[in-house]
Amino acid sequence: MKNIRFIARLDVKGTNLVKGIQLEGLRKIGNPNDFAKSYYEQGIDEILYIDIVASLYNRNNLTDIVVDSTRDVFVPITVGGGVRSVKDAEHILKCGADKIAINTAAIKRPKLIQEVADHFGSQCMVLSVQAKKISEGKWEAYYDNGREKTGKDVIEWVKEGYQLGAGEILLTSVDQEGGQRGFDIELIRAVADVVPIPVIASGGMGKPEDYQKAVYEGHADAVAAASILHYGRYSIQEIKRSAQQAGINVRSVSEDNV
Repeated sequence: MKNIRFIARLDVKGTNLVKGIQLEGLRKIGNPNDFAKSYYEQGIDEILYIDIVASLYNRNNLTDIVVDSTRDVFVPITVGGGVRSVKDAEHILKCGADKIAINTAAIKRPKLIQEVADHFGSQCMVLSVQAKKISEGKWEAYYDNGREKTGKDVIEWVKEGYQLGAGEILLTSVDQEGGQRGFDIELIRAVADVVPIPVIASGGMGKPEDYQKAVYEGHADAVAAASILHYGRYSIQEIKRSAQQAGINVRSVSEDNV
């Protein structure tokens, strides 16, 4: 088994790290850079920044946050929210991001996936998918922080995204997000089994065992966590050690920057 990445997800509104439930009812938590630096020092594998109000202003507002993070954080950084063109992507990458996550603009103009992949490589192009269950075994893709319907079937959309050049899928269950009740394993497995690119499971992690289920039952290649880390319910070391004990390959705790 390849190493399964553990990613800290930081949703940002303005200059604040925030957290909600089902992407709503946002609560301010603190300075995102402080949290990112702490997670890096604890041994996180990647940082994911999402500007959750970018669609309201038609631009990504994370430039300063990303620039500041690169001074103290030396793991890959993915940035999402408000990226609508190759030029937008180039700006974020020049600020220090390693990958770009795109949802709304890709739904409205799927060719953008191909354009970003052609300019910067598929490894930089992360297709962000916000999924809501509509019936047994079926999910619809949403955008605008899980508020707007697209009419797109999630499974068909991720297949199209892969064919256009996406190198990774960031898969967020809107139903489970923020509830800390566990991931939507059926959703993760359904997506992971139809595309040959890495799938990041996001939305619902509440305990270390959820990480294990996402990998073994959901076939996820990476796990993104927010509340469980932001509120200090478990440390990164505890989660990684639990994964190791369950037979999952993770970047060794002994190598972490602690």
